[in-house]
Amino acid sequence: MSDAKRQIDEILASLPEEQRAALQTLRETIQAAAPEAVEVISYGMPAFKLHRPLVGYAAHKDHCGFYPMSPAVIEALKDDLKGFSTSKGTIRFTTDKPLPEALVKKIVQARINEIDALGRK
Repeated sequence: MSDAKRQIDEILASLPEEQRAALQTLRETIQAAAPEAVEVISYGMPAFKLHRPLVGYAAHKDHCGFYPMSPAVIEALKDDLKGFSTSKGTIRFTTDKPLPEALVKKIVQARINEIDALGRK
C-alpha cells in the first residue's frame, strides 16, 4: 500500500461515520471513472493525479468538498451542478445530499478530457 493511500485511509477513518461513508463512496466512484489515476495527497487533502492533478475531496465542519481543480470544468457543468453550492474551484455537498455517481463520473471525465487537451506531462 502506498504512503498516500495509507494517509487517505487514516484521514477517512478519523471522520464521523456519515462523512467517511460519503467520501469513501466518492473515492470509489473517482477510481472507477479514472482507473489509471493515482491517489495522492494534494493541498493537504485526498486527491487523484493523472499526469496532472485530477480531482480532490475533503470533509469540512458542515459539508464535504469536491475539487475538480479546474474552474472551467465547474463552469462548463454549471447546469448539472444546480442545487449544489459551488465556487470557482469547489463543489460543496452534504452527507444527506451527496453528489450523484453519474455526475461525479461526468466531472472526472471532463477533467480527464481537459488534461488530455493540455497535454500530459
